[in-house]
Amino acid sequence: MTVIVIRDADIEGTAGLDLRIENGLITAIGPALSTEGAAEVIDARGGAVIPGLHDHHLHLHATAADAASVRCGPPAVTDRRALATALARAPGDDNGWVRGVGYVDTVAGDLDARALDTLHGTRPVRIQHRSGAMWVLNSAALAAAGITDAAHPGVECDVGGVPTGRIWRADTWLRTRLPHTAPPPLDRLGATLTGYGITGVTDATPDLAPGSQSALVAAVTEGTLPQRVLLLGAAHGTDSLPERVDVGPHKIVIADSELPAFDDLVARIDAAHGAGRAVAVHCVSREAMLLLLAALEVIGDFPGDRVEHAALVPADIVDDLRRHGLRVVTQPGFLADRGDYYLDHIAPDDLPDLYRCRTLIGAGVPVALSSDAPYGPLDPWAVIASAVHRATATGAIVTATECLTPAQALDGYLSPAHDPGGRPRRVTRGRPADLVLLHEPLDQVLRHPSADLVRRTFLAAPPRW
Repeated sequence: MTVIVIRDADIEGTAGLDLRIENGLITAIGPALSTEGAAEVIDARGGAVIPGLHDHHLHLHATAADAASVRCGPPAVTDRRALATALARAPGDDNGWVRGVGYVDTVAGDLDARALDTLHGTRPVRIQHRSGAMWVLNSAALAAAGITDAAHPGVECDVGGVPTGRIWRADTWLRTRLPHTAPPPLDRLGATLTGYGITGVTDATPDLAPGSQSALVAAVTEGTLPQRVLLLGAAHGTDSLPERVDVGPHKIVIADSELPAFDDLVARIDAAHGAGRAVAVHCVSREAMLLLLAALEVIGDFPGDRVEHAALVPADIVDDLRRHGLRVVTQPGFLADRGDYYLDHIAPDDLPDLYRCRTLIGAGVPVALSSDAPYGPLDPWAVIASAVHRATATGAIVTATECLTPAQALDGYLSPAHDPGGRPRRVTRGRPADLVLLHEPLDQVLRHPSADLVRRTFLAAPPRW
């Protein structure tokens, strides 16, 4: 049995407490605890011990792959010449393909295959828009993938039926056309998450392919990904998962590029509810949100139903969210990451609706925070700071009335995986020791949230969530 004792810590607002961990469980909290049998005694020096953070929405394999991709958008790339240079210098993968990420149209306009050919036409290139909604392939990539017609509804074609190179929300299908590659390893990402104090994540990738799901499970089983993982994209009826992996609500994407037929959306939600699962519905626009609410009026609510992103929430539907028992998993980190773009491109009348937080919490709608990595910043402390200040990169404030208190923002990462936005987890005796030791007391940390203040992360061995 492994025993760790942490001395002189700030725990739940009380200074000078000790904490004893035995075999991955918190077994005692109090002053001057015994160190008998302890394999390690850590002097917290007044730093806080808090529960491990949970990122309620990210994409594990995409985030790992992102780290090995060429940057195609700000701040590294801001114009056509810089993009062409970045692509020319990018190493190809084992099959000679170049994978780019983070593109936004301010760099080189509305990309398609022809435009991309003028930037780099000698090798197969695919570039993902920073929203994650679209890939753009150059002509060499289209030819190599054998995409010559609208073989999938996501393949955009011109009036003559020729693919334009834009492929919308068809990642799983597109992978079947690309040279086979194994899912990226997750060891580096697991270490990065640990360094941030994250002990659990919700993978929000929809419709996980069997190979991708198996790779995620294997990474947890083998310990290369030490976090607990909740899967939104697992198929109905998924079982035989290891104890640190679980199935969450069923992910449904209401894509703004092609809104689903209302009856089809109702049928998908009804099927999930019938399988005993809540739904986690991707809603970025007000149209998507209204479509979801209309569907729930038809089929009814299910405990745990949630909205992913909720990028635009009109004030007049906030009460509808509460009435349907919906919880919101949102990403205010985008305000720091893309806020200046939003201010330039979103209608002024829409800005008060952008990534609402305080209004939702005040109305009784549970709100959890997350990164949406790799599309948003992974660092939870940066997201917490963004929720508090709502400042863009240039210092402009986006709707100050939606700012959270630092404690509210932290609680957005402390709610349980199965109850996002619910009562935050606390450091108490008998709970798994998924913990974070900080360099300073919590009240000081919350004055200037930073990943630099994470001293050590503890990941409990027991399987309980």
